[in-house]
Amino acid sequence: MLYRILVGLQDIISPLNVFRYITFRTALAVGTGILIVLIIGPWIITRLKRLSMTQQIRDDGPGSHSIKEGTPTMGGVLIHISIILSVLMWGDLSNKYIWVMLTAVAGFGFIGLLDDYLKVIKKNPKGLRPCYKFGFQVVLALAIAIFLRETPTDPYGSMLIVPFFKQLVIDLGWFYVPFAILVIVGSSNAVNLTDGIDGLAIGLVAIAILANGALVYISGHSGLARYLQVFFIPGTGELTVFCGAIFGASIGFLWFNSYPADIFMGDVGSLGLGGALGTLAIITKHEIVLAVVGGIFVIETFSVIIQVASFKLTGRRVFKMAPIHHHFELKGWPESKTVVRFWIMGIMLALLSIATLKVR
Repeated sequence: MLYRILVGLQDIISPLNVFRYITFRTALAVGTGILIVLIIGPWIITRLKRLSMTQQIRDDGPGSHSIKEGTPTMGGVLIHISIILSVLMWGDLSNKYIWVMLTAVAGFGFIGLLDDYLKVIKKNPKGLRPCYKFGFQVVLALAIAIFLRETPTDPYGSMLIVPFFKQLVIDLGWFYVPFAILVIVGSSNAVNLTDGIDGLAIGLVAIAILANGALVYISGHSGLARYLQVFFIPGTGELTVFCGAIFGASIGFLWFNSYPADIFMGDVGSLGLGGALGTLAIITKHEIVLAVVGGIFVIETFSVIIQVASFKLTGRRVFKMAPIHHHFELKGWPESKTVVRFWIMGIMLALLSIATLKVR
């Protein structure tokens, strides 16, 4: 929106030419994302409290969590407002990938909003029935996958790129569609499972999107892609601006979500952000790298799968509690220390994902 207006005036005011550069607009998207959250955040928090949209705390969780009863939730609405406004301001809206990402964020966020609405407003502790929740996610991911599979400007529509190797790709054909659904829906739910203690999920999302932003910029830059032997996908460089918007919104939200949290993001935030990460990986052909940069999300998900499978098969639990961050809390780690240690591991994995470029 602003991007087109300002670039259109560059013939009259030559310094406005700077808005043509993706890096400059990405920096603006980061700053805008942070400012929007910081400015409207206090109003949103107050409003949610007045409407009694507060979190119910599990009785079987760590005892220290009981003091969080009454903390407003559904703060993901704040995150999505910031992301969407920042992208509309500084993104090139003629780029189709921008609209795919906006669809992913808004679509998965809406599914989370329905779930939160039933839990918070209707006082239904189970929220949206799993079959409906999962079904809506699959349908949305299917629409995204088919669109990207059939898009004529993507020369690698059904290709799976294997990191650490030069030019090693696997053509999945139509199997790429169910694979893409698995990545997008899996990513959405993985972030949702990780969102259990103050600042953990949003901090990891910020770390992951920062690393993804670097990968996206390289994939969309013909010179860098050729030098680093990464597949060049025309038009994807613009998604760096989108990554900047998510990073800015995440950092801004962390201001209110850090321990002790003033607000929780709820499913509206975690499902939307997870869906965005998965969709970004599909667009830029970094699906396997996503499992590295989002390694903590993967570990959290598998801890739940292992816990459930073990209890059903043997009647015993592998962990004190799942997801695994609660296990460490019950072992005596303070909540803030658990969060910071998981962030450190997330940073290490993000650096490893960047290192895959040079290894190739």
